[in-house]
Formats: sequence, structure tokens, C-alpha cells
Amino acid sequence: MPASTVVILASIGILSLSFQWLAWRVRVPAILFLLAGGILVGPVLGFLNPDEVFGDLLFPMVSLAVAIILFEGSLTLRFDEISGHSKMARNLIPVGSIVTGIIGTLAARWVLDISWAVAMLFGAISIVTGPTVIAPLLRSVRPSAKLANILRWEGIIIDPVGALLAVLVFEGIVSWGQGNVFGHSLYIFGKTLLIGFVTGALAGYLNGLVLRKHLMPQYLHNAATLTFMLGVYALSNEMAHESGLLTVTVMGIWMANMKQVSVDSILEFKESLSVLLISALFIILAARVEFAAIADLGWGLAIVLAVLMLVARPLSVFLSAIGTGLNWREKLFLSWIAPRGIVAAAVSALFAFQLQNLGYESAAALVPMVFVLIIATVTLQSLTARPIARLLKVTEPAEYGFLILGANPVARMIGQALKKHEVPVALADTNWENVRQARMDNLKVYFGNPISEHASTHLDLTGIGNLLVISPYKHMNSLATYHFLDWFGDTRVFSLSDGDQDQKARHQTAGKIQMTRGLFDDVSYAKLASLASQGYSIKTTQLSEEFEYNDFLAKYQNQALVLFVFDSKSRIKPVRSMDDLKPDDDWILISLVPPQNRKERKDKGNGVEPSARGREPSAPGKEPSAPGKEPSAPGKEPSAPGKEPSAPGKEPSAPGKEPSAPGKEPSVPDEEPSTEGSAPKKLKA
Repeated sequence: MPASTVVILASIGILSLSFQWLAWRVRVPAILFLLAGGILVGPVLGFLNPDEVFGDLLFPMVSLAVAIILFEGSLTLRFDEISGHSKMARNLIPVGSIVTGIIGTLAARWVLDISWAVAMLFGAISIVTGPTVIAPLLRSVRPSAKLANILRWEGIIIDPVGALLAVLVFEGIVSWGQGNVFGHSLYIFGKTLLIGFVTGALAGYLNGLVLRKHLMPQYLHNAATLTFMLGVYALSNEMAHESGLLTVTVMGIWMANMKQVSVDSILEFKESLSVLLISALFIILAARVEFAAIADLGWGLAIVLAVLMLVARPLSVFLSAIGTGLNWREKLFLSWIAPRGIVAAAVSALFAFQLQNLGYESAAALVPMVFVLIIATVTLQSLTARPIARLLKVTEPAEYGFLILGANPVARMIGQALKKHEVPVALADTNWENVRQARMDNLKVYFGNPISEHASTHLDLTGIGNLLVISPYKHMNSLATYHFLDWFGDTRVFSLSDGDQDQKARHQTAGKIQMTRGLFDDVSYAKLASLASQGYSIKTTQLSEEFEYNDFLAKYQNQALVLFVFDSKSRIKPVRSMDDLKPDDDWILISLVPPQNRKERKDKGNGVEPSARGREPSAPGKEPSAPGKEPSAPGKEPSAPGKEPSAPGKEPSAPGKEPSAPGKEPSVPDEEPSTEGSAPKKLKA
């Protein structure tokens, strides 16, 4: 007995969510499971037949969904970001697009013997490597920071650019098919381009103006933008046949580059929309794939895929790398990584449908060609990328770095201390002032929600495998803890105490989150901020046989708070409990220490060391005078003795030096005297 339409529709939603969850668990691009699942419930099991279920509504539904995908992708194309990245990332866009498009076109035409129109469209579609498939692959492979940034930004930029190119090629094909002579075809193509660009730019400007001037309440911004975009898409198609896709692409690019217009909330809204709408779209599209169409292509399809992966991509990379300084290992790795994604799948299905209606018989081959290309590149490259990266020696060392949730003064102080020892550090915050201060302190920082889809693409976690939650925002702290517990592991997420003495409130917190708490001797954020405001600063101490851990505690009268330790193997570890801390004589401590009193500072300024037990030795050779460590010569102290910094977070006057004016906080924490020199340059996990 065939299932009812309601059951089928509900099943599509359940399958969409299930495949998204499965992709999240195994950490592969979701599109792989969506396409494979669609083929399973469609041609394999026969459960879903989209043409029977949706009838005449199938094409309009697909076209609107593709419009949403192209609009969202174009919102990420910011021209200032293109100019701000490496020469290699910029070169891959024009050079890679042209080379891949030409080779893909010729291979499809000569090997598969399809029409020039369909071959050109396949060549244009095949250039797109989306960020949604690149990001999970990079997280599992962990290539060097340079290579990761090249691939990540190539995916971000080529997504809308490739979509725009594919739309332009399609418009040219349609225009040529409608004209009996060259002049008429050129007229139709020009009309389509004019209406697409003008309407898109005007719509983008008007919508951006509404958002900028707040002519609409905040809660309607996302829904209104989506509705307006769909309306503009329909209007543009009425004015010029099939110009709507070009219109929404231009509209998104215009809004992304319009000053004082924030599109971040729209992108976040799209994330929720994509879970069901777009996921369901790919299941439906994959369910229409016919094995007979794939079989008809035969080994010719395998040859075309091999040409794209082994000829087009390497040629694109090596030509783009001219003058960039990349070595042959790095070029080979980039040559192998080029998975296709969402835009390619959506656009190919829509264009194939339209070309079939226009009488292009070979258009039926477009969907299986693109879908097999997506599945082959994502699967093969996901499985082989890490071994190849190791073979070529382009992987990052162990992920010992820290992502710090929060860019407040306390988080910035800790971030500077870790960065000084060459530990990879990234800060994330939703407060713009905190983010601005972190950037001025030359810290890598992400502005926005660190668990969003946007963050998964733009937040660079190269070399980072731990999370430090140093933020006063309890709700965000809990969400981020859940998210990164799954990603980093149960032993690599560290949270401060919530400072809540209410036992009932503690019980309301999930046990999984409670396991992460207790960082820095169970101190709360409020306590850390209070200590910082009292003049406490972060210093580095090298333990030795002459200056042991007990001497360190005595020096600061048991008021120092040890934050991190470097053990005998130079591995960094956050400290949970000082009572359980038993460091060896060759360990390095990074601690939050109280300000020195006036007498001690004066004695040190005159070259006189305290003689009390437990204080650091003053014998020659025991206390180095390397720059950046505590001064032992007169004149190195602040000009106003006795005044400690009391306002953390202010900008430094000169990194690595004590401030010349009281009340300013040094941007790089001072180091304690060391008996064996500074911390190692390279640290292990």
C-alpha cells in the first residue's frame, strides 16, 4: 500500500534532520548523507517519487530554494575580504575558475559526447567548492595554517562567484535558444543581464537602506529580507525570462558590501532555515536521480571525473601559485583538495530541469554528472586527505592551542600570556568593544557566536584543540561548552566556576557541564576580574632546584594563582586545583600574582633583593637580565614607584615593556626571574 502524501512529507523532514545529525556525529559534510539518503529512498527503495508527490509544484519549489541558496551564498562575498588575503587565495578565483571551466567543458563534450551548451554549463558548475564541505574536511585533516586559510577562503569566495558564473552561462544558453539569429540572441542575453544587475542592485540598496535606518522592527528583519528577496526574484523572472537567479545573487553581493548594514543575523536565520528546507531539497533532488542515466554515461563519466581531479585542479593550483612562494608539497596538497558542494547540486538540478523543457536532450545527463562529482570528491578526498597531508608533511603539530570564549580584559590578559609562549590562541566574543580591544592587542579574535554555522566557516581553529570559558555570559557559556565538548573531547574543555552558591541552581546545570568547571582552583569570573582590578598581573616563573614551588608560594605569601604549567616535556596544562599541583623543579608556571608592595619595589629598584626565606635568590647567574623579564637595574621601574596598574584592559604603550605612566596595563605579561632561560619556543600537546 503506497504511503500517503502527508506521511511522505513528514518522512522527508525526519530524514533531513536524521542525516544532518549523522553528518554531525561522524564529522563529514552533510550533503554527502543527504544525497546518498535521497538516492536510497528514491530509486533504490522506491519510497519517494518527487514528481508524483509534488506534481507541477516541484519546479517552482526547487527554483525558490535555489534562489535562497544563491542569495545566502552571495551575502558572504565581501570585497574587502578578498583583498585582505593571500595572493594564492586571490589567484585561485580567476585562474582556477577559467582553467577548471575550460577543461571541464572540453572533457564533458569530447568524452561524453553531450551538447556544447550542457558541457559549458557543467564546466561552469564544476568550479564551485563550497565552504560547507571544506570546513569539516579541514577540521579533520588539520593542515598548516597557511594551507587551511587558502582553502577556506577559496571556498568562501568561489561559492558566490562560481554561482554567478554558472547563472551567466545558463542565461547565455537560454538566450541563444530563444533567438533565431545571433543578433537576437545577443539582445536577449543583454536584456537579461541588464535587468538582473539593475534590479538586483536596486533591491539590495533598498533592503540595505531599510535595515540601516531601522525602518522595520528588528524581529521582522530576517523574515522581511527573505520575503522581499523572493518577491524580487519572481518580479525579475517576469520582466526577463530566467533573470531571477542573477538578480538575487547581485542583491546579496550588494547588501554584503553596503556600509553600516549588518547581514550576520540574516545568515544566522538561514542556518535554521537550511536544516529543513535545504536539507529536504537535496533529498528530493537525489530521489529523482536515475541509475539508468548514470549507467548510460558509463566509464566516460569516470574519465571526466579523473580529468577534473587529476588535471584541471593541479593545473589551476600550479598556475595560481606562480610567485607565491609555496613549495611543491603545499602545491600538491592544494591540488588534491577541491570538494564540490551545495551550490553545484542545487544549480545543476534546476538548470537541467529548465534545459530539458527547452528541448536540450543531453540536459538529462547534467544532474547525474554533478551528483557523482560531488559524492566522489567529498568521499574520496575526505578519506585520503589526512594520510596525504601526513605524507607530504603539511600537517599542523598537535592541537595544543586554546580557544578562549570571551575577549574581556581577563581573557585578553590570559591570551597575551599564552601567545607570548607561542601557544596558538583565538578569542571569541559577541561584544564589539571587547573584540576591538583584542585586535588592538594583536590577538586573533572572532566577532560573533562561536557555535554558529558562520563561525564553523570563518573561525580559524588551526592548531587549537582546547576551550577556555572565561566569560560572564552563563547562557552562552553553557551552549559553547556543549558544542565544543563534542568537538574537542571531554578532557579539553575548561570552565570557570559559575560563582553560584545556590545549590538548587547547581542541580539545574547538566552534569556534563559541571564536569568542565573548577578551572584555576575553582575561581569565578567575578573573582578573576576583581583580582585584575586590584593590580594582579600574569607572570612566568621558571622553577629550579634553587627556587622550588614552595619558594614561589612563599614569595607571594600564598596569594598567587597558578593558571598554567609547562611540564618537563614542555606540554601546557591548565591548572584545576593548586592543592593537587606538585610541579617538578624544571617546570614553568604562568601565574596571576599580586602587586608588589612599595618597599619591595623600591629595594628591587636599587638592586637590593629581599633576604627573607622563600624569595628568589640574588646570586649572580641565578637571575637573568634578558629583555622582557623583571628589571634588576635602576630606571626600569615605572616613573611613579609604588603605583601598580589598576585598570586592566587599557592599551599598552609598548608591547613587552612596563608602562611609563601609572594605571596602564602592559600588553605582554612580565616574566619572573628564570634560572634556565625562557620557555621553549615550540610547545608540545
